[in-house]
Amino acid sequence: ITRVTKETSIELELDLDGSGQAEVSTGVGFADHMLTLLAFWSGFDLKVFCKGDLHVDAHHTLEDVGLCLGQALSDALGDKSGINRVGHARFPLDEALSESVVDLSGRAYLVYEDDLLPAQVAGEEKDVWREVFKSMAFKGQMNLHVRMLYGKNGHHLLESAFKAVGVALRQAVGRERTGVPSTKGSLG
Repeated sequence: ITRVTKETSIELELDLDGSGQAEVSTGVGFADHMLTLLAFWSGFDLKVFCKGDLHVDAHHTLEDVGLCLGQALSDALGDKSGINRVGHARFPLDEALSESVVDLSGRAYLVYEDDLLPAQVAGEEKDVWREVFKSMAFKGQMNLHVRMLYGKNGHHLLESAFKAVGVALRQAVGRERTGVPSTKGSLG
């Protein structure tokens, strides 16, 4: 996926049949860390190179990376024939526990509960992390539910959330079926 706007320039490659290798450079170190974790726990190979208007803030960079990631996932899945479609995971990190449920239904929706996050994490307002998941869900045409169940440390909460999403995606894209996983015969 290539995306070039007045705010960002992004090149992203996604291989669903990878081994969890990541090469990520967004200009936002914490985002690089979170995307690397997502790739590892999903088992996807991910390359992301982004130059964004970080002199403004990280919002456009992270939102647009989420858009590209969702689009790459949607493109890679095609008609979704043979995939499990759904995945669920809870992932702990020290005192924090997060949960993610994914349905690659072809219908975009995000439920995101981050009430426990401090106002800022790694120097960025907490809302930028919701934008990553929202953009990914909408371009990836998925129902994505992310809940931070408990914890105190913002880094730990977000890290457990990204890991949970990775594990849930790995389950959802797994191929254990035949045909399109829907009683309607199509997704979307």
